[in-house]
Amino acid sequence: MGPCWQMYVVKPGPVAEWPTCTWPTSREIPSRAERTAALVSLGYTLAEGTEWVWTEDTGPEYHPHPVRVALVAGARVQPLAGWEAEA
Repeated sequence: MGPCWQMYVVKPGPVAEWPTCTWPTSREIPSRAERTAALVSLGYTLAEGTEWVWTEDTGPEYHPHPVRVALVAGARVQPLAGWEAEA
């Protein structure tokens, strides 16, 4: 079994209200096409001229579980034209 992949759009307000997409557990990172489709399903698209930026981090060593690596991708997005995305 692999990691859980999740995409969310960061917006003002409580985290529980951020638009979110979660993929089934898999070792495969969601492809660019899958990430694009997820953004569209949430009412967003990549902002013009934006590329995905990837960073890798590990959890704190003081946690009792084995060290885990977090792979995080970020990109600027914009609401889709004609989509009533929440402000």
